[in-house]
Formats: sequence, C-alpha cells, structure tokens
Amino acid sequence: MHPDESLHCQQATHSPSSLLGTLPLLILMAPVWACGPVEPTDEAPAPSPLAARYLPLEADNGMSPNGLSANGLSANGLSANGLSANGLSANGLSMPSFTSWFTQNPAQNDMVMRYIVRCAVHDNEFRQYRDPQTQLVYTWSGGLGLAPGWAHGAPANLAEQQLVSACLAAHVNKFGMSVPISVLGKTATGQYIPVTLDELLRYTRQEGCFFGNLFNGEGVFAGSDGPRLQSTESSSRACAFSSGGNACPPIVDAGRCDQLCEPFLLGGLYVSCTYNGVTYKPLTTRISQHAIYRCGDGVCQFTESCGRGSIPDSCEADCGRCTDEN
Repeated sequence: MHPDESLHCQQATHSPSSLLGTLPLLILMAPVWACGPVEPTDEAPAPSPLAARYLPLEADNGMSPNGLSANGLSANGLSANGLSANGLSANGLSMPSFTSWFTQNPAQNDMVMRYIVRCAVHDNEFRQYRDPQTQLVYTWSGGLGLAPGWAHGAPANLAEQQLVSACLAAHVNKFGMSVPISVLGKTATGQYIPVTLDELLRYTRQEGCFFGNLFNGEGVFAGSDGPRLQSTESSSRACAFSSGGNACPPIVDAGRCDQLCEPFLLGGLYVSCTYNGVTYKPLTTRISQHAIYRCGDGVCQFTESCGRGSIPDSCEADCGRCTDEN
C-alpha cells in the first residue's frame, strides 16, 4: 500500500542545485510535477491507470522543516495566502493573495501545497494551479481527506484548521527524506482514518502525537508517544523521537503524548491534546522499526557521522574515524 507515484504529467525542471540556496534539505524530496495547460478544478480526473494517486493509509513524509518556517506556513502563512477563508477550490487557488504567496518561492510553496492538499483533500480528487507568470501548471493529489469543507471552498473551521496543521507537522522530516509512516486519527467530520491490522503490524513503533494551529498563529507541537531515542540511536523522524529540545523548529517539543492527550485504545490513537490551556484535535503516527538506526549496526546512515565515539554524531563503528583524526 505504498504511494503510487506513476503520473500523467511531465516532470518540471527544478534541479537540486537551484534549491540549495534557500532549501538545503530538499535535494532528496519528491519531484515537482507539472502538466500542460488545464483549468483549475475541484473535480476528480477521469479514472486512468496513470492517474496520480497517493493512498491515504501510509503517507510518505519528506517535508523539510523549512516548509513550516516564517517563510512557509507559521505566523501568518495560511491566512496571508488567502486559503484560510477561500479554501482549496478553484476560486481559492485563483485569488491574487494566493498567487502573491505562491510566487514568492514556487519551489518551496509547491512542496507545501502538495502536503496541504494531501492532508485536506480526499484521495479521489486533485487540485491544480497555473502560475500566471510562468504558465506552469502544478498538480497536487488528495490523500487523507481531513478537511472536506475547506477542500471544497468553505472557510476552514476550527477542527479543519487544527487537523491540517497537525497533518503538516506529522509529515515534516528533519532531513527532508521520505520515509513511510502510518497516520491515525479522525477527520474534521469525525470519521476515522482507515487503518488495517496489517498496517499496525508493519508499523509497530508508536511514534508521536502532532497538534496545533497554523491558521491562527498558535504554532504546531509534537509529543513523543514511545521511548525516546537512546544515545546510540538516530532517525530521520527526529521531530518526535529526539531526546528533549526542539529538533525541528518551528515544531515545538511539547513532552509526552500520554501526559498531554486523551487516548483511544486502537493503535495508540489520541482524540484530543491540551497544551498551554488550548485543546487540539491531534493526529498520531506509527513507523516501522527499520526507521530507527543504531550506531554499531554496521551501516553508516545519513544521520550518522565519522568520529571516535559510539553516538550518531561520532560513530566510529559504522562510519570510521574522520580523516583529520587518523
């Protein structure tokens, strides 16, 4: 049930080097896709074996923390771009305020919109936007369907604001890498995100709870839902696994989920989390044990470095000694 990334579009020409100046973590993110001239639409395309689809149960996550930065979505991003009031309809995506926001940084904001649409829109729909300056058309596929009202042009209500914010935070990856995750929770209309026993058995490690509100500037928060990483361990999913501190700003480490949230029994799902006196609708995540790396397992992972120690930042057993230490 991994995402099907076969597409009916042409890949846009955004070389990794062109992103290095402002988005150094995005060189390994999923590619930017563009189609020929078509009008923005709220309707699903005609069924096709080549249609772009992302399955809702196991969403990949490759969003750089920069996507939630002051230049992305925190502070006033989701209100300044006009989507908060106008939604993800063709009308909302054609607003001058959205165009102004998107064209400030098309590469980054295309990434942000891929995750916004994936979080908010149902998996049998897609959204498109044509840049009036370049005439490049961006296509974003739906996924989890967390905010159906907002997805079809209504102003985002509080539940939709919180769930889309939680979903964006859950998809942030400290290193911009894409690692499958299992997302658990409810949509804004109270429907459970579908989950299967097979999914729970494959994604055995409870990871974190994510909540907040990027629409009104309250920010986004992550809590740990399992054991913190040991001193010898590392993971690209460090936003929820880090041993204290804030590993993925602007996401704030809020503590432990079981101390912040009201649980539901299935798979560690939480139905509400309270932080700084505000109660949020959260999403919780699970990952495969393979997403946790250990210094000493014989593989020099991208989260590990050379050195003389046995911790990820200095892992002699996997990465050897650094050249200047020999």
